[in-house]
Amino acid sequence: MDAPSQRENFNHPGTICRTYGAGRNTLSILRINPPKIGGRLKFEPDAGIGQKGAFCKGLFTGYQMNILFAASENAWGGFLDLIRSELPQHHFEATGRFEVDHLKGFDVLIPTMSPVTEELLEKSDRLRLIQQCGSGLEGVDLQAARKRNIWVANVPTNISGNADSVAELGIYMMIGLSRDIRGMAQSLRDRKMGEPQGRALSGRTVGLVGLGGIGQALIKRLKAFDVHLIGIKRHHTPNAMKELDLEWVGGPEDINDLLKKSDFVILCLPYTPETKHLINPTSISFMKQSAFLINLSRGGLVDRETLQESLASGKIAGAGLDVFWEEPPDLNDTIFSYNVLATPHIAGSTDLSIRRIVKAVANNILRLEKNKEPLYVKN
Repeated sequence: MDAPSQRENFNHPGTICRTYGAGRNTLSILRINPPKIGGRLKFEPDAGIGQKGAFCKGLFTGYQMNILFAASENAWGGFLDLIRSELPQHHFEATGRFEVDHLKGFDVLIPTMSPVTEELLEKSDRLRLIQQCGSGLEGVDLQAARKRNIWVANVPTNISGNADSVAELGIYMMIGLSRDIRGMAQSLRDRKMGEPQGRALSGRTVGLVGLGGIGQALIKRLKAFDVHLIGIKRHHTPNAMKELDLEWVGGPEDINDLLKKSDFVILCLPYTPETKHLINPTSISFMKQSAFLINLSRGGLVDRETLQESLASGKIAGAGLDVFWEEPPDLNDTIFSYNVLATPHIAGSTDLSIRRIVKAVANNILRLEKNKEPLYVKN
């Protein structure tokens, strides 16, 4: 008989502990303990193995899992109601905020923007899956989850429609900043017509920092605006410029060259220890005074104090922010008194993307219910 499978878990009630063999000769040894909260075990025999009992392939086919959604009930475009309708057999709870107090009694965590630390995971007693309702996992301790045989999975932007939705908001910010939407609102309040005068996009240079799913969705849409497109690619390859149809492509070490050339700098790269405060006093000094900075990724990419000083002194013309140094941001923060176009971290939240994300998350939870490895596991 073959050696046990690599993933073993004796801590989660009702889950496969060890699997021997392969195919129809598989023998799964399970620990049959009903879940402590709302558990409903389902037993099915397997013709290739034997009768209902402690040792039979497919014996445990599902139970009512407890799933924690780390946000308010109505966050992310009604995501919670949609996922509940997809999985009525399971129990869902919302934390009411972007924080998790404990994980005891929960099988699945949907973390949203909440940090998932080793300390938090240590207190879990049956957690099997951390399933993000999007792509960002920078707040999750992947190694700590792996040590505890907890899968961590996301929904890649290229299958969810998220990248397309984020790109659309990025273009909205470009237009809003270049046409001075704040000035428009003030003119209406002052009963002034015909002002302010805006700037055309045609002929401007757009620098994309990050050429993954979101960067490529922006490239596709910005072609119609007759702009010059340049970019920074994390893993720079000689063919990137031709493959992505850009006028110039550099690596991370070339960021200052992109900042010098760009009328719009759009951040759409992952947040990592290496990219923290990518926009800092040194890098922002290379930007044109007439340039706009747009952050569609994570707030930690931009040093807040640097941004405010640059806006206040006129070193840059304005900023578009969908993400912030703290979320939610303080509405009384003085940075919003400058030329900042802000949205509440909703770049990826559209009817299309939410429907696709719900389907992907539900599919992974169903796979877990059937003791199958989830898709898009990152640890």
